[in-house]
Amino acid sequence: MSSAQLVVMAAGIGSRYGGLKQIDPIGPSGEIVLDYSVYDAIRGGFDKVVFIIRRDIEDVFREKVGSTIEKQIDTAYVFQELDRLPEGVACPSDRTKPWGTGHAVLCAADEITGPFAVINADDFYGAGSFKILGDHLHSACDADGKYDCSMVGYTLGRTLTEHGHVARGVCTTADQRLVEIVERTRIEQFENSVKYTENGEDWVEIDPNSTVSMNMWGFTPGFLEELKSGFVDFCATSLNTPKSEYFVPSVVNDLIIAGKTSPKVLMTDEQWYGVTYQADKPALKSAIAAMATAGRYPQNLWE
Repeated sequence: MSSAQLVVMAAGIGSRYGGLKQIDPIGPSGEIVLDYSVYDAIRGGFDKVVFIIRRDIEDVFREKVGSTIEKQIDTAYVFQELDRLPEGVACPSDRTKPWGTGHAVLCAADEITGPFAVINADDFYGAGSFKILGDHLHSACDADGKYDCSMVGYTLGRTLTEHGHVARGVCTTADQRLVEIVERTRIEQFENSVKYTENGEDWVEIDPNSTVSMNMWGFTPGFLEELKSGFVDFCATSLNTPKSEYFVPSVVNDLIIAGKTSPKVLMTDEQWYGVTYQADKPALKSAIAAMATAGRYPQNLWE
């Protein structure tokens, strides 16, 4: 049985949220979202966490995380930097934004030694999601020329906010396998329906029971080689395109089309919580307080 490692993408600042939300306290004893993710991951059988951060937030991130999480689990830090590019490739002089989630995971490759999960730092995924993903990763194995990829699937209606729009990867599945994932960058909850728009004007109704990805993925180390070769191609074609980014779901889609993977969709009934907007924070704090009162979490998580 393989060990499972947790890779946390924590390099971004929430522009709509208005601050460094990765270290914003939301628990009864000042816990941050990451505390709950790591706590649930440990209970789900993960034995190492790798944080992907930026150098300019290193000190405050280590101070906030190091005092708790480093005492609970093997912890590593890596940096997502603009110049972490293939040999011979230079970063455009006017580029300031990181190269996306695929690039972030590549920056962590040297710390990954076995099957691993990838999550966002600012999402509350729920204990059940870590359990089903951890169970899968402990037996994950590439076979028959296909990579053993997996994705925790959420019900769209359990991932929305009342305070604005969200971006979600909307999934087409068959026999619990991912067939396609399409990024919808603006989905909103209306009074009696859920809709998305591609142009800000024409709204299309979408089933709230649709399966969506919340960037909670499971991979074997072999996936990193595909990620690396795909990034070389990305650099050759899109590096100088303004705002271009290299995304994990896009790589997964390409591998599905190429017949190199058929990702297992691990459905969860967990309620997802996030802090896309400052107005989302009270609901998250209230939900965690209720879970602590019900005994799902200690009042002081690491005590």
